[in-house]
Amino acid sequence: MAIITLTSDWGLSDYYVAAVKGTILSALPDATIVDITHNIEPWDIASAAFIIRNCYKNFPEGTIHIIAVETEESSDKPHIALKADGHYFIGTDNDIFSLILGDTPYEAVIIDVIQDSDYFTFTTRDRFVKVAAMIAKGVSFSEIGSPYPAIRKSLTFQPTIDNNSIHGIVTFIDSYENAVTNITRELFEKIRNGRAYEIRLGKYVIDKICRSYTEVAMPDIVALFGSHGFLEIAINHGKAASLLGLSRDSSVDIIFK
Repeated sequence: MAIITLTSDWGLSDYYVAAVKGTILSALPDATIVDITHNIEPWDIASAAFIIRNCYKNFPEGTIHIIAVETEESSDKPHIALKADGHYFIGTDNDIFSLILGDTPYEAVIIDVIQDSDYFTFTTRDRFVKVAAMIAKGVSFSEIGSPYPAIRKSLTFQPTIDNNSIHGIVTFIDSYENAVTNITRELFEKIRNGRAYEIRLGKYVIDKICRSYTEVAMPDIVALFGSHGFLEIAINHGKAASLLGLSRDSSVDIIFK
């Protein structure tokens, strides 16, 4: 029985989600369909990638992940099917795959499957679902398309470092308005080397990294490394992004003493 996940920027007020699910079930009546999210902001590839990256490994191997964010195909952004970590991914190579997989080895093909419509505005329903059904039925990648040796590499901003500091940015804000940065625990510990530190967010300063949100009183600021492995800024029972003036790409600096 196939497990197929859906991630999109469609929202839930239109017919898109239902149409795709109906098409999946018409092709694979026993499929299990899981909505990862349909609340991605329109065309927000970075947020979609962050969410998928942090949940796809929790699904059984063989799961098929359909990604419906900025799906329009072009000569330099083809539709592809990709296998990595025992999972299958179907979408447009608009940098999202490198954001999801990092340096994980993969096998990919450019999709050479005729879609089931003369219209080209609903690729997910008319082409991606068809490919997902083929994969679920055991069709080989060679029958889906030709080899695609190199996915696009996203030019994401990496933290800059020196002996006494790490300069990062906010990369994701979740529904609680917790701000996730691009600073990993590994990088922090490597540069820290046992020293005291300050985390600077504009006029706000934090001098302790906690293990949970409730280690500080309400509504104090808390910094911690989340389950995703990145430094996160939150407020205990509060909305950090709004209250601290944080948004995507806001600076987050760690100064070591």
